Amino acid sequence: MLNAKIVKLINEQINKEFFSAYFYLDIANYYISKNLNGFGNWFNVQAQEERSHAMLFVKYLQNNGEDVELDDIKALKRKFADFSEPLNATLEHEIFVTESINNIYAAALENKDFRTTQFLDWFIKEQGEEEQNADDLIKKYDLFGKDGKGLYLLDSELAARVYAPPSLVI
Repeated sequence: MLNAKIVKLINEQINKEFFSAYFYLDIANYYISKNLNGFGNWFNVQAQEERSHAMLFVKYLQNNGEDVELDDIKALKRKFADFSEPLNATLEHEIFVTESINNIYAAALENKDFRTTQFLDWFIKEQGEEEQNADDLIKKYDLFGKDGKGLYLLDSELAARVYAPPSLVI
């Protein structure tokens, strides 16, 4: 059995991951409404990744005989001023998620719950990639996005992204 504090933190993380999927779906809808379907695709794939992350946490609790407690996900009411604003919000959000996972890891270490730290190792690495991807997208937009042809090429590049399920074994 897992420590009650860790179970609580993981249940909170499940909600954060589902919120992340919702957040990215909202951004995908924004870009698609602006006819930037490649950007929309990139964020739709991101939403799929976040749902799969949530399900990995769900399965971890289930495999350890713990109850999964799903919480409400608040509706998003964001309006974006320009094409770069969702990109910056993405990096901020990924930093928030990284902090949350680091807090679970710290609690697991404090409780000598090495099974959970081993499980979280994949997420620690994944969050590094998530932050890097968000930062790279901001930099590409800053370099190319303000020029019509550059924006078109960047949109075309982002249209090629496909979902690849995580290979984590729980």
